[in-house]
Amino acid sequence: MLTIDLKGRRVLVCGASKGIGLSVSRMLAQCGAEVCLLARQEGLLQKNILTMPSDSGQRHQWIAADMNDHTGMLAGVRSKLEQGPFDILVNNTGGPAGGKLWDATSDQLLMAFNQHLIAAHELMKILIPGMKSSSYGRIINIISTSVKQPLENLGVSNTIRAAMASWAKTLANELGESGITVNNVLPGATDTDRLKEIIARESLLHKRSEEESIRLMQSQIPLKRFALPEEIASAVAFLASPLAGYITGINLPVDGGRTKSL
Repeated sequence: MLTIDLKGRRVLVCGASKGIGLSVSRMLAQCGAEVCLLARQEGLLQKNILTMPSDSGQRHQWIAADMNDHTGMLAGVRSKLEQGPFDILVNNTGGPAGGKLWDATSDQLLMAFNQHLIAAHELMKILIPGMKSSSYGRIINIISTSVKQPLENLGVSNTIRAAMASWAKTLANELGESGITVNNVLPGATDTDRLKEIIARESLLHKRSEEESIRLMQSQIPLKRFALPEEIASAVAFLASPLAGYITGINLPVDGGRTKSL
């Protein structure tokens, strides 16, 4: 029976205060990894660290930082690098506000670009030397199915997620010979606070109840339900493991079959 064993691996998970990021952190810890949680809300991080699995004797850590504040974020990460390199980077951060792309301001696009792509790029640059030295590295980006099929009323998100996907594919080609893989996980509608915000906005926009919006959204998913955050985390754990050592440069939808394109 195949098992995912990440004992001895250090992981940095961004956006780890709740939702998918927290589920990924817990899943990787269950697989034996030592996890460093990065997010803005220090109180939530302090609370979350107490519930992290540590059956392999791991000593988990956290960094309170805003991914729009690159200087502060990188300072926090560098302080943890003094204890050893990170083998696995999970890029994950809150999605941009909804709305039509034509109605978005340049500032909204720039802020999303900085929070997502530039933050991921800066983290990659300081973590890559350690990954190269150990000939093991995993960069996993949690983005969106919109890289395959744009989502309605998420114009800025569609644009930035596509940029992240191209960034990842380029890196996969450049870093493969160093034993470093770069992959994207594309969650579908997942039971998180982000989804609740989308449901509320769509309900208001189309003048229908939230229950009606939920039924309509689920009717468009072949599995007829929303994903659990743990189901996204399972895909991340596989890609982070030695089992996925020959998989790189892919977009992996975890969406219950909702995406219609191949």
